[in-house]
Parts: sequence; C-alpha cells; structure tokens
Amino acid sequence: MASSLVRSTTVVSGMTFISRILGFGRDVVLAVMFGAGPAMDAFLVAFKIPNFLRRLFAEGAFAQSFVPVLSATRDQESGDDVKALVSVVAGTLGVILAVLTLVGVLAAPVLIFIFAPGFADNADQFELAVTLLRLTFPYLFFISLTALAGGILNTYGRFAVPAVTPVLLNICMIGAAALISPMFAEPTVGLAIGVFIAGLAQLVFQLPFLLRLDRLPRPRWGWANEKVRRILKLMLPIMFGSSIAQIMLLLDTIVASFLASGSVSWLYYADRLMEFPLGVFSIAIATVILPSLSARHASKSSAAFSDTLDWALKVLMVLGLPAMVGLFILAGPLVITLFNYRSFTPHDVWMSQYALMAYSLGFMGFSIVKVLVTGFYSREDSRTPVKCGVISMVSAMAMNLAFVGLFLWQRWEAPHAGLALAGSLGAFVNAGLLYFYLRRSGAYTPRTGWAGLYLRIMIGCVIMAIVLHVGAADAATWMARDALARVGWLMAWITAGVGLYFVALAATGLRPRHLRMAQHD
Repeated sequence: MASSLVRSTTVVSGMTFISRILGFGRDVVLAVMFGAGPAMDAFLVAFKIPNFLRRLFAEGAFAQSFVPVLSATRDQESGDDVKALVSVVAGTLGVILAVLTLVGVLAAPVLIFIFAPGFADNADQFELAVTLLRLTFPYLFFISLTALAGGILNTYGRFAVPAVTPVLLNICMIGAAALISPMFAEPTVGLAIGVFIAGLAQLVFQLPFLLRLDRLPRPRWGWANEKVRRILKLMLPIMFGSSIAQIMLLLDTIVASFLASGSVSWLYYADRLMEFPLGVFSIAIATVILPSLSARHASKSSAAFSDTLDWALKVLMVLGLPAMVGLFILAGPLVITLFNYRSFTPHDVWMSQYALMAYSLGFMGFSIVKVLVTGFYSREDSRTPVKCGVISMVSAMAMNLAFVGLFLWQRWEAPHAGLALAGSLGAFVNAGLLYFYLRRSGAYTPRTGWAGLYLRIMIGCVIMAIVLHVGAADAATWMARDALARVGWLMAWITAGVGLYFVALAATGLRPRHLRMAQHD
C-alpha cells in the first residue's frame, strides 16, 4: 500500500513538475510581452474568475465529493453500476455547467464589478475586462468536465494523464501570446482566446483514455438519481470549505483593484511562484491519498486511514518546509530570473518580491490544508472544513484590512504585500483548526517519530537557509546578469541548497524507513 502511494505520488509530482515548468514559461512570456499594467490586470481578473470557479467547483468541490462516491460504487457494486453513475453525473454536471456558463457570459459586467470594483474608475479597463471575461468564462465548462474525467482516471489509479493535462493550458497560452495576440489591437484578447482553446483541448485529450478504460460517459440527465443527489449535497459545503485559499485570492483581487496599477499583476506573479512547489508536493500528495483514504474509510480500516494521513504529513514536512525557506530567501532572484525582461521593470520586481516573501510565509499552511481536508471529505464530512474555512477567512479578511491600512498609513510602497501576508496567516488558522478536529474525532492519531523528524528538518533548513542567504547576492548583481547567467546561477544555488539539506537529513540520521507507512492487512 505504502509503496503504491509513493509510486503514485512520484508520478503525479513528476507530471505536475513538467506542467509547472511550462507554466513558468507561460508566465515569463506574459511578463515579457505584457508586463504589469492596466491591460494585464484586466486579463488576469478575467482569467481568475473562471479559474477560481474551476478550483472551487471542479477541482475542489466536485473532485472531493465525486471520488469517494465513485470509489464506493466501484468497490461495492458492478461495472454497469459504475458506468451508469458516470453517465448521469456527466449529463447532470454538463447541463448545470452550460447554464452557469451562459449566465456568466451574460453577466460579465456584473462579475467584473463584483471582483474588481476598482476598475470602474477606468472605463476602458473595465470594458476590456468584460470583453476578456466573455472569452474566458467558457473555460469553466470545459475544465469542469475535464475534472470529471480526471476523477474517474484517478479512482482507477491512472494518475499520470490528469496530472499532465494542465500542460495543454500552458502550451495554448504561450501559442496564443505568440500567434494570436499580434492580430489584435489589444493583445490580451489573444490571450483570452488561448484560454478558451485550452479548455477544449484539455477535455478532448482525456477522452481516449476514458474510452480505453471503458468508462467513457454517455451523458444523460439524472437530477433525481440518489447518488447524484448525494454528490451534490456533499458539493455545496465543499465548494466553500475546500477552496478558502482561492476565495482569499479573489478577495485580495478586489482590494488590490483599489491599490496602485499593477497590484493585481504583482500578486499574480508571486502566487504563481508559490504555486509551483504547492502543486508539485502538496497537491500531488493530496490527490494521491484521496482515493486511498476513501477506500480505507469504506472498509472501516481506521488505523490504516490514520496511518495514511500520518505518512502524507511526514512526507509533506520533509519536502515542504525547505521549499518554504527557499521561496522566502530566493524571492528576489526568482522574480528577477523569470520575469525581469523588457516590459517587466525593476519596480515590478520589488513589488512582486515583497508579495512572494509574504506568500512564502504561509506555504506550509496552504500545504497542510490541502492534505488535511482530504481526511474529512474522504469520510464525507463536509461541515467541519466549512466551519474551519469560515473562521480562517474572517480572520484573514480582518488582517487584510489591518495590514493594508497600516501599510498605507505608513506610506509603504507595497501595501499589496499586506494582502499576501494576511492570506498566509489565515491559512495557518485553517490548518490548525482542521488538525484539531481530526485529532478530536479520533480519525487521526500521529505515530511515533515526529519529534526526531522535526529536529532533523529544522537542522537541514537552517543549514540550507545560511547557504542560500550567503549565495543570493543583492538584486543589482542578479539584474546585471543576462538571462542565461541568471538561470545558471539560480539553478546552481537551488541545487546546492537542496543537496545540503538532504545531506544534513542523512547526517542527522534520517533514513527512508522513518517515512514508511505501517503495513495493514
């Protein structure tokens, strides 16, 4: 069981790594060609709205509620029952999404006013954002059905295909920036068209793999179906509880739309850099353990359920804590190496660096939440994460107003960093509450070895931090280098930091057996 989870996590991490590398390529293209200004802010808002709904509706609520029901049906009923479930879910979901997409396109001005009210002061920017949203909103329809296909494939252990599918988004957006954008007076329109094409491409890509698995849906309406109702009932609270981080990002966008021009873009670029290790490590682990936890819960294997969570958290700590330290110390070199070309000015570098440093402080909070919520949703408990999410969101919003107000009062040039800092602290509130309720319910009991593991990780992180701090020269030194030199030096220091971290772990006695999961019959 443990070796299977390790292999699956490695596959998902590897495919996600490829996707995120291409994602960096996409963001470099965006930064170089479009910079950080009113038009780019308008596109990012138009892209964030359907992307937010994707994470909230598809990857969040739908995946977390559909996979446990599908896993139980596969284990307890016949193959025909599984096919019937897949078909009615696809049909019902498709109709709901089609209606939602139509409403979103028609109500684009209202959505822009809600999510970026600061744009109303600039009529041209507001109209551009509306136009772009009408092109990007159908992405929600395609990507949600893609999530359905990915949930089916993940349930049957086919993790690689869903993990590599996001590569198509990056390829389409890079292609749109290079080939379509030059055709328009406002180049960001080409980017919006690229988002539309990417959604369709990702859905079509997964269909042959479903056909090979003999699980290709034959969509039909099934609102009255008992299992569909069960999934929808689970989805409603999960739509909020599993996507607190995304809700906070959108709330940040609302506040940022009132700040200096470029604030939305600076937060976006910083968030993208944090999302790289978050996707490679945290989301990959959460994706892999969800079907396993659902199966353990269905078979009433409480000890195995707890040990699966314990294994996931230990692996997350070993990989996530050094990632958090590295993001904070190398924030400047990362932003300069990836984005500081042509349209992306030194001022944009400073502003994005401040935001990344603030986001990096919450990296482990965001990561732990990703893993712990699977412990609730695999048990079909959606109320507890909602309660935790509401508390963390309210606390983060209070900190938002406090930090931004304080920074503006002090006339600091980067008040948008207060938004990132509030979100980071809010993530730890959420993680702490989820951990408390899992422990109190008895669903999770930590195994031995945590104290020694923490000590070894801390020693490794301190050594890595010292090395990176010495090696990460001041910003002027990095800016004076050409692109190839920047990449070479950055990779060299990352390699050195990671290498010394794992050498320190080994020197302090950490061995693979310390991360093995207990075997259960």
